[in-house]
Amino acid sequence: MHIRTLLLAATALSFVPTAQAQEGRIAALERKLEEQQQRIDQLEAMVTRQATMIERTSPPSPSPTQPVVAAAPSAASLPVAATGTAPEGAFRLPGLDVSGDMRVRQEWNFVDGRDRSRSAVRARLRATYKIDDHFAVGTQIATGDPDDPNSTDVTLGNFVDDFQVSLDQAWIRYSNGGFTTYVGKFPQQFQRTDMLWDSDVSPQGVAAAYGANVGKARIDARGIWFVIDEASVARDSDMLGGQLALSAPLSSDFKAGLTGSYYHYRLGSVAGADAGDFRGNLLAGGRYLSDFHLAEGIGTLGWSGLSDRWPLAFTADYVKNLGAAVPGDTAFNLEFAAGRTAKPGDVRIAYNYSEVEVDSVLAAFSHDNIDLSTNYRLHGLGIGYVPAPHLQLDLLWYHYRPLDPAYAGSLSPSDWLDRIRLAFMVSF
Repeated sequence: MHIRTLLLAATALSFVPTAQAQEGRIAALERKLEEQQQRIDQLEAMVTRQATMIERTSPPSPSPTQPVVAAAPSAASLPVAATGTAPEGAFRLPGLDVSGDMRVRQEWNFVDGRDRSRSAVRARLRATYKIDDHFAVGTQIATGDPDDPNSTDVTLGNFVDDFQVSLDQAWIRYSNGGFTTYVGKFPQQFQRTDMLWDSDVSPQGVAAAYGANVGKARIDARGIWFVIDEASVARDSDMLGGQLALSAPLSSDFKAGLTGSYYHYRLGSVAGADAGDFRGNLLAGGRYLSDFHLAEGIGTLGWSGLSDRWPLAFTADYVKNLGAAVPGDTAFNLEFAAGRTAKPGDVRIAYNYSEVEVDSVLAAFSHDNIDLSTNYRLHGLGIGYVPAPHLQLDLLWYHYRPLDPAYAGSLSPSDWLDRIRLAFMVSF
């Protein structure tokens, strides 16, 4: 009897460790499941945050607050085909937007006795990183001579020498509601035409803009302090500028805009200038003869009633230099355009006529579409075509001659000159 009791007790005790072990394993599994659930919750929260950041940093659709580029027909002034979004599954860092373009261009110049042709390449790569809802930083690198502010083209030749590449932009941006400000070397912020501002010019200093809707109308105010030349002894050279723009629909398919600008240059130091910066303006004693206090007015009309693919646009730009030392102080440009270059198959045709007197604009920052930066009369014709996404073809023709024979230099004031450009551009 005692032996049987002992055996039963031993058997019962043998099951105790087994039960305890099972309970321990169950507890461990429950802890692992709880840890896995916590990781899943963390991953879902991370995905939600990334999706929010991606949506926040996606490029916005064009709006009236963006500077309007209405210019003499040029590869830069004809709108570029939309680049679209990144392919599904492509790597993308939230907050980072990378874009760029590459253009190959053939040019023919017809001047009596010295015709010339050349090939040129331009490549640009830009990146913007949005830090949060208000702050962003950006850069752009570009080919071309870093001492030439209004061109990033490189002429092919020189026994296959490598291209020069430089940091063309580096900026910090703050935005809050309708207010935006830039510091550093940043993209052009003003509504403009090439007659006054070449599209390759990136101002440096501080710029601010504020835009608001007033009923159906849109008002934009912009200001800039533009550092031009810093000097250790003489007074620095800079520019204070401001612009006020109003745009409003006159009907469902008819829009109008009016822009007034004033740019007050104070050119105390020109030590950093070279021949390409002085260009066509008059000089006296190694300095500019005139001051440059530029008052500008731009008027625009747009009609889209014909069709979405064939909108019509008219732009008039007038500039007067209130600080000119000679009578040649005014400039104007008139442009008519039809069509667009937004989608494959689109075509845009533009014609412009302009007259620019010798000291009406600061030639250092005006366009270089022709070899006369001021004192010219110009007819321009441009045709843009989008054969496929991210691709664009441009055919441009400039027919021009000196405006005032007194400043024609070695050119015959009565002879017309011609420049033809054929450009192929890929953008992404």
